[in-house]
Amino acid sequence: MTSDNSRCADGKGIYPSDCELTGALLEQARRRTSPVERSREWQAALPRARQVRLLLLDVDGVLTDGTIMYTHDGGESKGFNTQDGFGLRILQEAGVEVGLISARTSEAVARRAADLKLRYVYQGTGHKLEVFEDILTRSGLRPHETAYMGDDWLDLPLLTRAGMAAAPANAVAEIRQRVHYVTARHGGHGAVREVCELILEARDALAGLLQTYCQC
Repeated sequence: MTSDNSRCADGKGIYPSDCELTGALLEQARRRTSPVERSREWQAALPRARQVRLLLLDVDGVLTDGTIMYTHDGGESKGFNTQDGFGLRILQEAGVEVGLISARTSEAVARRAADLKLRYVYQGTGHKLEVFEDILTRSGLRPHETAYMGDDWLDLPLLTRAGMAAAPANAVAEIRQRVHYVTARHGGHGAVREVCELILEARDALAGLLQTYCQC
């Protein structure tokens, strides 16, 4: 598409002309109202995502980049992505519950879960499918109303049971081959946010939430 700036006379001055400024503002307005381009994989996952009422997540390699750092006093620290956190926040605002299921136990994870006000938090479990069945019983949800995101072999039983299975770009090959959606981003670097937005768009809630926050 030809930019409005191309219709302006070539300027010789240091500063842009009124015509060029107007063209730039019009281009910004077009970008704000244009839909975000989505991949074919994203479009194919929408029907499953539309039914999701609960998103469950592995932690290491999904909510983090998988790095574990030990502190001098014997503890451990993890890094969490703020965009992931905000994605989980707006997902809950839209009525979708969120939970964590991790084979490891970490105080940092407990604190992050509390910060995000997550309803389901299971740590130190080697049998994730048993936890999943317990959550279904407690929540009254059916498997097709759930989504799970994992990155390694321990996640396989749950990924095959959940209605929508997702994995970050850094997941091992055996996981990426078996899920319904692989994010463009890596774990700990916005992969969870991407899945949140997929679910929100499928529920026709993404645009409304954006408008609420930007008032545009």
